[in-house]
Amino acid sequence: MDSYRCHVLLQDVKIVLKEVDAQGRIVLPASWRKKHLRGKKVLVRPKGDALEIVPQGDVDLTEFFDKAEVDVKSDLSDWHGVKRELRKR
Repeated sequence: MDSYRCHVLLQDVKIVLKEVDAQGRIVLPASWRKKHLRGKKVLVRPKGDALEIVPQGDVDLTEFFDKAEVDVKSDLSDWHGVKRELRKR
């Protein structure tokens, strides 16, 4: 039974041999790009002797709204004054 299970797992793995051009570029398979890529950037992480390619996820900047707290004496409506005060620190 273990050999059968191993055989099934190996059938599901898709390995593609890609050429690397003189500048180190490869072409990512179109099926992978359509399924996983949301923009034009990926993260490339070294994993031992291999590289892991991970699609860069969308960042929700609203998550950081109202998170910063700063103790300043300047009027917050005068942004130039706030900047000047923060630079002095």
